[in-house]
Amino acid sequence: MKEQTEIGKLKEGRYMVIEDEPCRIVGISISKPGKHGAAKSRIEAVGIFDGVKRSVVQPVSARTYVPIVERKSGQVITITGNVVQMMDMKDFQTIEIPTDPDKMAGIEVGKEIMYIESMGKRKLDIE
Repeated sequence: MKEQTEIGKLKEGRYMVIEDEPCRIVGISISKPGKHGAAKSRIEAVGIFDGVKRSVVQPVSARTYVPIVERKSGQVITITGNVVQMMDMKDFQTIEIPTDPDKMAGIEVGKEIMYIESMGKRKLDIE
């Protein structure tokens, strides 16, 4: 899910949608309004799920989409290769999340871990 807001209201550390991908804003620079135009905002962001750096330049008054990012917890049921199968602790739904092999060290069966969900995508919240 996503909602609409103005570019001028965004802040660093918040989220926005760039190229249909939810991204975390890492930098914002705003230019002064010119003789014939409005102030422009240059936003640097990194994708939550793919880690790709993206940038966008738009007028401060333009509208953009902001994704609804939810942090949830789940209990690990099984680990098969690099896929973690877990059960959500609120609605007891079973989900599978592929994970990098180097981040699998701290994951154990029966342990409760956090994950991020936004726009139909999921990712384990492990640093």
